[in-house]
Amino acid sequence: MKKFFLYALSFILFTINIQPQNDVNITILVKANNLPSGSSIYVTGNDAKLGYWQPDAAKLIENVNGIWSKSFLFKKGEKLDFKITLGSWESEALNDDGSIPSNHSIEVLNDTTIEIEVNRWADKLEKKTEGQITGIVQYHLNMKGKGVKPRDVIVWLPPFYFLDPEKRYPVLYMHDGQNIVDPRNSTFKVDWQIDEAADSLIRKGLIEEIIIVGIYNTPDRSSEYSENDTGYAYMNFIIDSIKPFIDKNYRTLPDKKYTATAGSSLAGLISFMLAWEHDQVFSMAACISPAFKIGRYNYVDNVESYKGKKKNIKIYIDNGDNELDSKLQVGIDEMLQALNVKGFVQDEDYYYYKDIKSQHSERYWAKRVWRTLFFLFGTEKGRKLL
Repeated sequence: MKKFFLYALSFILFTINIQPQNDVNITILVKANNLPSGSSIYVTGNDAKLGYWQPDAAKLIENVNGIWSKSFLFKKGEKLDFKITLGSWESEALNDDGSIPSNHSIEVLNDTTIEIEVNRWADKLEKKTEGQITGIVQYHLNMKGKGVKPRDVIVWLPPFYFLDPEKRYPVLYMHDGQNIVDPRNSTFKVDWQIDEAADSLIRKGLIEEIIIVGIYNTPDRSSEYSENDTGYAYMNFIIDSIKPFIDKNYRTLPDKKYTATAGSSLAGLISFMLAWEHDQVFSMAACISPAFKIGRYNYVDNVESYKGKKKNIKIYIDNGDNELDSKLQVGIDEMLQALNVKGFVQDEDYYYYKDIKSQHSERYWAKRVWRTLFFLFGTEKGRKLL
C-alpha cells in the first residue's frame, strides 16, 4: 500500500501551485477499499471549501489503484474538522468495526498530507446506533406549509399524559426532529436522547411535564434555518401550520409563556430568531452550539441594531470548545455582549454554559441537554442544580 501512497503523493506534489505566503496546503488522501462500483468520494467539513458539512461538497480526484485525493489552501492557524463520504450521510466512511468515526481534525500549521484508509462504508453496512426511543412518540407525516418542503413531525408525550385527561402541558418545538429521540432516524445514528432526559427529569420532579415536538429537516436545511426568504417561510410554517395543529390535537398550554423552541448549530440560530422576532408566540429559546455569526451568517447585527423595548424572552446558550464549536465562539461571545447591552441579565434572562472538551455533535449535545431542560422548564428544585 505504501507504493500507492508514494505514487499519489508524487503526483499531488507535482501539481500543487505556488501558494500565497500565509496559506498552507492541506492534502487529503484516501485509500478506498471495498468501494461500490461507480462511486465518487467526497470530503466535507467545517469550512466553506469543505462545504460546511454538505456531504457531497468537495469531490476528491481519483488518482490510481483506489487512491483519491484533493489539495486545499487554508490560512495558517485554522482548525479543520472533516469526514469522508460517498456523497451522502447514508454512505459515509465508517470505522473497521462499523461504528461512526469521530471527525478527522487538524490545526493548519504546515503543508500536510492526511492519509486515510477506508474499509467500510455506511451504505454497505448497518451503522451502530446509540440510544433508543423512551416513552410515547406519535408521528405526523408529510406536513405541508407555504414556501417550504413537506416534512414529518413527531410528538413526544410526557410519561403521565394519559392519566389526567384535563391536564395541559408546555411545549418545546425542536428542529432537526429526526435527530432528537430515535437513533435509527438520526443523521449520524446518534440522537439527542432528549426523550430519556425529559422522562427521567419529569419523574424526579426536576422539570415540568412537557410535550416535545420534533420538526424534521429537509435538503433545504441551510436555507430554512437562516435569515433569508426560506428561513422566514420556515418560521411562518411553524407558527401558522405546525403550532395550530399541535394545539388542536394535543392538550397544550398554547400561550407564549409555555412555548419554547430549541436546536443546534444553524437550528440554534433559527431558534433564536423565532423567539426574537416572534416573541408574541415564543417566550423561550435554547441555542445549542449556535451559528450566530460565522461565514455568511450574522444575526448579531440584528440584535445590536434593535431599538425597541427589552424583549420578554429567556435564552439558553451553550457550546463546546473543540472543532466547529471553537469557530462559533466569536459569534457567541458577541451575541452575549449584545444581549447584555440590551438589558438582558445573565442567569435570569439568559443562561450561558461552555462545555470544555466538547465537540459539535449529537453525542455531546445529549450529555448536556439536561441543562437546557432545567433552564427552560425546571422546577424550583431543578433550577437549583444548574
